[in-house]
Parts: sequence; structure tokens; C-alpha cells
Amino acid sequence: MKIESIVTIKKELQHLPKEDLLALCLRLGKFKKENKALLTYLLFNAHNEDAYVESVKETLDELFEGINTDSYFYMKKTIRKILRQIRVYSRYSNKKTTEVELLLYFCERLNTLKPSIHRNKTLSNLYERQILSIKKKISVLHEDLQYDYNLQLETL
Repeated sequence: MKIESIVTIKKELQHLPKEDLLALCLRLGKFKKENKALLTYLLFNAHNEDAYVESVKETLDELFEGINTDSYFYMKKTIRKILRQIRVYSRYSNKKTTEVELLLYFCERLNTLKPSIHRNKTLSNLYERQILSIKKKISVLHEDLQYDYNLQLETL
């Protein structure tokens, strides 16, 4: 996800009604470090969740390409960093489906890593925890979505 400049955000804020500005500012107060990224999401990506998910997946692809596979120690550090990023991105969007999609994508990418994460106990446990987390998140969604996501989960 590309974060917009303050000037661009300011221009976009000038076109919003007063009530919407107030709601944005109150929501912004909950965050500290990622204020600019949150505003970017609210102003430019909230209306098109699918495009937001795709842009986050592209960002995740770049992070996965940068993983140092020389040792499991370095892999663990980078994989945990990617997982933190997913949590931040899914926190911006209050939609559970976004978080489920990002976590499913994360697990798919973990399975394709070489050397395999299943040869390392810590990485394997991290993967299993994410699968359990996805199952819990899927259980609160609509039945049709549950079915679709469970099919994706079965392939993992």
C-alpha cells in the first residue's frame, strides 16, 4: 500500500463534510505510529476493499521475496515481522473478511517457502497457530463466507 503525502491527504480532507472529518479524527486518535497510513486507508482505500487487499498482498509479496533463507533464525525474524504488518493492515480495515484473506494468503506463502518451514519446530508452531486463528475468525462470519474460506483453508 502506497502511503500518500500530507499535502494530498490535506486536499482530500478539504472536500469532506464536517461530520465525516470528526469521525475520522476520533478514529485516528486510537493510533499513534501509523496515523498517516490509517488516513490513507480511510480516504483512498476504504471504498474499495478488494483493491486494498490486493495492494497489501503485493506488499507482502515484496516482504516474502526479501526473506533471508540462509538460516531458520533469520527466517523467523522476518516472518514475525510480516505477521505484525498483517495485523496492522487488518486493524485499519474493521472487516473480518480482510483479516481472514490476508492470513490465508500469509499461510499460503509460508507453505511455498524454501527451505520448508515444517522442518523447524518454531515456524511450524507459528503456522499452526495461524491456522487455528483463521478457523476462529471464520466461525464468526456469514455461512456462505464460512464455506468459501473453509474450502481455502482445506487446501492449506
